Amino acid sequence: MQSYAGAWTRAALASTDRLLESQGDALETAADWSADTIAADGLVHVFGSGHSRIPVEEMFPRYGSYPGFHPIVELSTTFHTQVAGANGMRQAMFIERVPGLAEMVLRNYTFAGHDLYMGFSVGGSSALPVEMMAGARARGIKTIAVTNLAMGGTMAAHADLVVDLQAPPGDAAVDIDGLDTPVGPVSTLLYTVVVNEIKVRTAARLVARGCQPPVITSAVRMGAERSRELFEAAFHEHARRASRALDQGTSAAPVA
Repeated sequence: MQSYAGAWTRAALASTDRLLESQGDALETAADWSADTIAADGLVHVFGSGHSRIPVEEMFPRYGSYPGFHPIVELSTTFHTQVAGANGMRQAMFIERVPGLAEMVLRNYTFAGHDLYMGFSVGGSSALPVEMMAGARARGIKTIAVTNLAMGGTMAAHADLVVDLQAPPGDAAVDIDGLDTPVGPVSTLLYTVVVNEIKVRTAARLVARGCQPPVITSAVRMGAERSRELFEAAFHEHARRASRALDQGTSAAPVA
């Protein structure tokens, strides 16, 4: 039997290299915009449905992350451990394709003119991520799409900036003899690369401006007391910024 040991890893690393080489300018611009937003006391609103919630959680909150990024996910479209039965994947995949849900999500928030929206969707075609992108743009803020352009989705058409994942068609990267479908998706890894490249580059820009973001950091690195201080500082800062973003009754109107 042919060995496939390391086949996925080699394919995934090759995909990562292609992403960094081809999307360097887009990543730099995304970091510029994110730093501008955070330094102006705004929020980078980050959204994904389905498995595209993973990069949202990777952005914030987790160790090595900092406030200024506002994660938005909907449990009804992201609860995939319950594969079948109540709250199963059939329902989740159906819901994210229903037009109109995005506006109900967006109405929960007030968007300031210096805010930024970043949407994740590999295919970029389901109604929810497409309408979230369009709705954010209609509210007068800049938008970034992280997607796979070759898959032909329309989400990118509503974005001011596109980061093209360039994952293989259908996402899966390894063909196995005797199996007519490839296995081993790489988009999650590519998402993680995009998120952390933006996160690191944004942090460098903030520090250069004299802003010191409170980074959630393990006690193993900083010691227990300093780790607790950073944890509380990050969560207090996020709460301060996020409370401004909660709907004050004006979210249905575009930003002036």
